[in-house]
Order: sequence, then structure tokens, then C-alpha cells
Amino acid sequence: MNPSTEAQYMARALRLAERGLNTTHPNPRVGCVLVKDGQRVGEGWHARAGGPHAEIEALRVAGDSARGATAYVSLEPCSHYGRTPPCAEGLIAAGVSRVVAAMQDPNPLVAGRGLKMLEQAGIETAVGLLEAEAEALNLGYCKRMRTGRPFLFSKLAMSLDGRTAMASGESQWISGAEARRDVHRLRARSSAILTGIETVLADDPALTVRLPSLLPEFEIERQPARIVLDSRFRLPASAKILQQPGRTLVIGLEDHEARAEALRSAGAEVHYLAADGQGRVDLNAVLDLLGRLEFNEIMVEAGSILNGALLQTGLVDEWMIYLAPCILGDEGRGLFRLPGLSRMSDRFDLSLIESRQVGRDLRLRFKPEQARSGDC
Repeated sequence: MNPSTEAQYMARALRLAERGLNTTHPNPRVGCVLVKDGQRVGEGWHARAGGPHAEIEALRVAGDSARGATAYVSLEPCSHYGRTPPCAEGLIAAGVSRVVAAMQDPNPLVAGRGLKMLEQAGIETAVGLLEAEAEALNLGYCKRMRTGRPFLFSKLAMSLDGRTAMASGESQWISGAEARRDVHRLRARSSAILTGIETVLADDPALTVRLPSLLPEFEIERQPARIVLDSRFRLPASAKILQQPGRTLVIGLEDHEARAEALRSAGAEVHYLAADGQGRVDLNAVLDLLGRLEFNEIMVEAGSILNGALLQTGLVDEWMIYLAPCILGDEGRGLFRLPGLSRMSDRFDLSLIESRQVGRDLRLRFKPEQARSGDC
């Protein structure tokens, strides 16, 4: 088949996979297109964990037409029993003749075994078509499978003079309405939103997706989990963050168990971790924990203290900054609290990977200058 035509079929599979952008956690977003005699005979996507996988949905649509067809899948078909049976077995039983996967599944339970199972059944396989696009669709899943940690990105908003709030702490609203809607789209696709206790005490945020039209009708209740780093468990039981649907996790230190128990009674999911050298929750241990809890993509919405600590430890994979066309003055609050920087050699360098206008604001995406091994 013509390579450009095959790329079009795979691009269609990727667009289908995007339909599960907000709903598949902790599973990857996957789409599948079945083609026979130059015609699409079936297609499907994975909508949510526990539901049918993309290949099974496409086979259901195709029916008997799947026999002898080529399956274009945005991720290697699974080969193990989880919440559902292996997709590789379903493709074999349906009699497809060829499977083209955009990328190999980095899940150690799969990692080439699905393709091998298909080959042993006499099915021709190929892998690598639009691989980069498939990786980009599942950055968090890829990183968690390869490193045990989620993909972490921090959202910040600042004025032209680099301020996030007035000296009083007033910050609503630096960004325009379009940028705020964009933030809710980012929240909707995230597994969780991470913040610090100082932000909660200062602003009492809900940290929910408040644009229901962004979520498919059948999954309207899905909200990203909310995670509060709170070493001494100072979070009030009356905080808005505890009144929202979905999970709220509070992570602190073991020597404040009485306060933690009060939060547990208020509906919080409490986790204890070790302290770092400054008596706060160790951030490396936080990411290890969140990986074990199967969070793929985590969005940070926090103040200068936590963002400064994350910058210093190099744990953020991507910084997303909304630059607003306003001036807040030299007494306003900055993006990061970074004590001890006195020379140019102490600076933190970032690489710009995207810039686009969102309403009146400019959205800038940065990656750390030095990429860490294991990232997607």
C-alpha cells in the first residue's frame, strides 16, 4: 500500500485516540482503524479504563469484514489479561491479516509481546508509523511505564514584568478568559492536579474542571484527582478542595498523625512520606508514590514556594507559562522562590518548545535545558 495512504489511516487512528484524551486514565489513549480493500470497515477508540479497548471496538463495528483486513493501531495491541482480555487475541480470532502499530507499548507487561503473539499466529506486523505523534499523545503513560514516575508539568501565569500577583496576594485575574478556558482543558486531560498547602490556605481553590462541555457526556462526573503537599497536615477540613467530587490526596509527614486522621474523616486520602533535609515532604518520594498510584500526567498549580522547589530539584518535565499583557509592578510576587542565586552561573535555563496566542495572552511551553534520561 502507498506509504502516504497508510499514514492517513494511522493519522485517523490517532484522531480517534484523542477522543479519550480526558477519560482513559490510568490507561493510554488508543485508536484503531480497520481497512479492507482500500475501505475503512471498522474503527474505535478506548474511552475509559475497564471499557472495551480500541481494537475490540473496531472489530465490533467491522464484524465479518475484519477477516483479511489491516488494523492500524496507535499503540501495540496488549497481550496480557487486565481489566479486559488481550486485544492481540481478539485480532487473531477475527482473522485480520496485518497489524500496523504506531509504537511499541512501553508497559513491561506488553513491550513487544503483543506483536510477537500476532506474528506467531501468522499475522504480518509493522511498527513505527507516526511514532512521534503517538508518543506525544501519551507522554504521561510512556514516562510512567519507563521510569515509574508521572509526567509533571507546571502551569503558571505572569505579567510582562514577571509577576504572578500583587504584593497583597491578589491575582484574579492576570490571564484573560480564553487563557482560563485553556487551563480547564489542561485540567480535564490531567490525571491529577498538584498544589501546595500555602496555595490552599491563601486561595481556598476547588481545582476542578468547570467547563462540562469539555468532557464526554457519559463521563461528565470525571474530575482529576487533587493532591495537596501538606507536611504538617494544616489543611482545614472545611477547605473547598475536600468538598469536590473525585479523589483528594493529602501527602505529609508521619509525626502529625492526629491532624491527618481529621482529614481522613473529612474524606481525604492520606499518605505519609519521609522528610527531605529541610523538614518538608521529599519531592522525589512524592513522584515515586504518584507513579505507584498510576497517575500519568500531573498538572502543578501552585505558588512560588513549591514551583521554586520543583525547579531546583529538576522534577518538572514541562513549564507552561501564560504571559499576560499587563504590568503589576516591582512589589508584586514572582514565579519562583529561589534563595541563594547570586551569580549568572546559578541560573536555570529553559528551552522554548512552543509559543501560541490564546486570546490576549501568549502561552509559552518550556522544557528544562538538560533533558533527564527516561523521558518520553
